[in-house]
Amino acid sequence: MLALARTYIVPAALSLLPPRMGTPIARRYLLAIALQESRFEHRRQIGGPARGFWQFERDGSVVGVMSHPATAQHLRSAVAALKYDPELALDDIGLHATIEHNDVLACVMARLNLWWLPGPLAADQDGAWDQYIQAWRPGRPRPATWGVCWRLADAA
Repeated sequence: MLALARTYIVPAALSLLPPRMGTPIARRYLLAIALQESRFEHRRQIGGPARGFWQFERDGSVVGVMSHPATAQHLRSAVAALKYDPELALDDIGLHATIEHNDVLACVMARLNLWWLPGPLAADQDGAWDQYIQAWRPGRPRPATWGVCWRLADAA
């Protein structure tokens, strides 16, 4: 699934966003975070509310991306490009349900969730971990697995 994500999902998602969001380091983050969150195995969190390979919770990251001034319009544009009803970009429940089954839209959400962070994305593993924690706010962070995810994303 990692190869599929690298070859199809991530490029398709980034094609829906401004070119400045599609940097090589952003691509690495998207792969590393999905590996960290779901190992590209679970679109629905086992025993939890998160959805999509990037494991978005409705009342946290979904609402955050929908409402943040730096991301809301980009989300609306991506939703329209994917031929969904434009109201989906304003419906946290519907959007949360949709990203469980639309990997491209889930990846768009993931990139936008990184976009609101202050400053550029860090290129080093430790800096990337800090930014991941800031953007995703995982309930049970697993720093021990991050290094492997970061290296696999780099190799991909």
